[in-house]
Amino acid sequence: MKVYIKQLGIYSIIALFFVLAACGPQEDSGEKAGGEQEGSKNSEYDLLVWEDVEKSEGIEDAIQKFEEENDVTIKVVEETYAQQIEKLRLDGPAGTGPDVLTMPNDQIGTAVIEGLIEELNVEEDITSIYTDVAMDSQIVEGKIYGLPKSVETTVLFYNKDIVSEDELPETLDDWYDLSKELTDGENFGLLALFDQIYYANSVLSGYGGYIFGEDENGDYDPSDIGLNNTGAIEGAELMQEFYTEKLFPSGIIGEQGIQVLDSLFSEGKAAAVISGPWNVEPFSDAGINYGVTKLPELSNGENMSSFNNVKSYNVSSYSENKELAERLVEFLANEENSKVRYEKTKEVPAVASLADDPAITENEAAEAVAEQSMYSEIMPGIPEMNSVWDPADAALETLATGKSSPEEALEQAVETIKGQIEANHGNDK
Repeated sequence: MKVYIKQLGIYSIIALFFVLAACGPQEDSGEKAGGEQEGSKNSEYDLLVWEDVEKSEGIEDAIQKFEEENDVTIKVVEETYAQQIEKLRLDGPAGTGPDVLTMPNDQIGTAVIEGLIEELNVEEDITSIYTDVAMDSQIVEGKIYGLPKSVETTVLFYNKDIVSEDELPETLDDWYDLSKELTDGENFGLLALFDQIYYANSVLSGYGGYIFGEDENGDYDPSDIGLNNTGAIEGAELMQEFYTEKLFPSGIIGEQGIQVLDSLFSEGKAAAVISGPWNVEPFSDAGINYGVTKLPELSNGENMSSFNNVKSYNVSSYSENKELAERLVEFLANEENSKVRYEKTKEVPAVASLADDPAITENEAAEAVAEQSMYSEIMPGIPEMNSVWDPADAALETLATGKSSPEEALEQAVETIKGQIEANHGNDK
């Protein structure tokens, strides 16, 4: 079901506000906490947990307490969270996979269809502690398959030494005008990865484009793709102007674009960038005097949209100790341990009661992401979403390089997406 954050109250939204060092799009994997290599599951432990890279310190205390209270031994291994399902496909049947893993909500539907994760038998007193939007992301056809770990959404970082808070452009058109003044080949105004649907959807959606529509039940309808409608084309035309006017460096297009964007802002050569909470610490370490605010408004008066991503703890269907694994998931995601994890990793949980916690609310980035969350939507968690990423990115890249018009690029994207959905899911109907 498509759930828009703007339907929630502001106090619930603040709990969604951000994952300060969460999943950046580029993370390494495969290292165990403490530097050891992952080994096969054996009698040395009762549960194997796959935690995200550089995040295991956030659950150390909880793991130790759970071990003591239940007289069990738990092994924790760090794996890039976005790739854990792919790894589970191999390690699960081989008997070397985890009992508990963490994953992004857009992979939930695929994992359920493939039988990779287990349905959880959790009561309402447990699920009710989370914000509605976060909990809904874990439900497939009325069944619960995970508990929310943390959330994030994109925001705008700006260099206060280049553009002051008082002079901050309010609209994307204003940023376009300022970028024309500031760009000289070495220095730039606003930078964004508009050749990637994850970021470009903020503009496309703001003008009325959408990835999947809804059926009569309010569920995603993968046969209804709105990435090439009139609104989406209008948004694409605006984004293309940034490339046509050379307001973005050529290196920002393609796989290395994210490194170029991060580097230019970290070096003080970009006035602003659209990025995520994973860059709070790196930008701080770079010594940039930056501020954080919501994404700009569009010319139609709508605010730029953004995806709200939910990370969760889930139980592997291959686990030989599912009941214990489920109890551990409940324990790791409870209010107390969620707050501790935030304090150690800056991954902010979706526990609604933590909305008023000073550690969260008295933070400029928290306020910015809370506000942006009002205009955000949950990333589709159905299997067909896997057919969107590559075709959409490929089409947007032709738009960015000027090899096709916005209409041609988006038509090609939708055509390819529909073909892949039919090829991969045609027999699911």
